[in-house]
Amino acid sequence: MVVGTPIGNLRDLSPRALSALNECDFIAAEDTRVTIKILNHFNIKKPMVSYHEHNRRERGEQIVAKILSGESCALVTDAGMPAISDPGEELVRQCHSNGVKVESVPGPCAFATALAISGMPSGRFTFEGFLSVNKHSRKEHIESIVSEERTMIFYEAPHKLPATLRDLAEALGDREIAIVRELTKIHEEVIISTLCRAAEDYADNTLLGEIVLIISGAQKPEPVKISLDAAAELAKGYVSGGMTASQAAKSAAKETGYKKGEIYKLLME
Repeated sequence: MVVGTPIGNLRDLSPRALSALNECDFIAAEDTRVTIKILNHFNIKKPMVSYHEHNRRERGEQIVAKILSGESCALVTDAGMPAISDPGEELVRQCHSNGVKVESVPGPCAFATALAISGMPSGRFTFEGFLSVNKHSRKEHIESIVSEERTMIFYEAPHKLPATLRDLAEALGDREIAIVRELTKIHEEVIISTLCRAAEDYADNTLLGEIVLIISGAQKPEPVKISLDAAAELAKGYVSGGMTASQAAKSAAKETGYKKGEIYKLLME
């Protein structure tokens, strides 16, 4: 079972998640020191195994073997839904590869929660996770999203925030940004700003806590407006290429924004 845990407020642990943790045979936790706090709070006593970035391959095989032998496992991460920008992704894949049924016990998810309270466009968005600390990978990642028109969501650690804001501002320009931090905790905050201003305001590591960045997508470029005569010339080129006058006028209208009838009339003159 993939079990969502609170991202801050322990009261957000669902009744179903509580039952799952109570009823499983063992718990696979990203950091057992973090998970034990949840278990102690709810008086749950279960054996745990650590499953994290540095032992995921070897430990994953061991966990799958235990499940195949008949034991039930609850996978949890430090906070939120496992397998979302999290090493649990590989364990889920290993389970599928070995015919192990994977069940969901949904819980809080930081990027979805942050988007919901940011006021940023949410009809279409892309979750970008953490930017790499490797210079080459980081540069490639940022360059790949320069023209992204959907709202973009990133996770970031507070000590890396100044460099991330600076790098994004340089590449993306002065986009609108929501900086959401300390979700569900006492100091929960949503800061609405722009990339350039935020890069300047928070250049000195003044923001603390877990941070989600939500950045507006690129604006669609305005179509280049050409004259009606030029649109007719475009249609003539299509006719020369084998289109009928009607097809050519329709194609030229779609590209230029003029009405098909207007272009067709000039085409026939």
